[in-house]
Amino acid sequence: MASRRYPRKQLLPDAGSRDDAAMEEIWLVVAALPRGEVATYGQVAEAAGLPGRARLVGRALKASDESLHLPWHRVVGAGNRIVFPPRSAAFREQARRLRGEGLRVINGRVHRDSKRPSR
Repeated sequence: MASRRYPRKQLLPDAGSRDDAAMEEIWLVVAALPRGEVATYGQVAEAAGLPGRARLVGRALKASDESLHLPWHRVVGAGNRIVFPPRSAAFREQARRLRGEGLRVINGRVHRDSKRPSR
């Protein structure tokens, strides 16, 4: 993922602690992920200025409120793999949403559609 600057807007009403600020940075990066694109947990952490904190990305997504409407399904594990157990409802929902954005999901791995240019 290329280094981008994301618009600054506060998602938490009171982002006072360092953990809250880190989560907010993660949410801003995830919110800016374009339709039809995915990023790994590590890439999101790096873009949020938190290199090596991929697990914090997972924690931030789990802690996020649905009212934020984050495109959580665009965040995948290393190797562009869906990290949920293959038979789980979360796995099926993430695969369904990614396919709805034109991405191919084969055996839990996300592939770009052949019609889409690769970067």
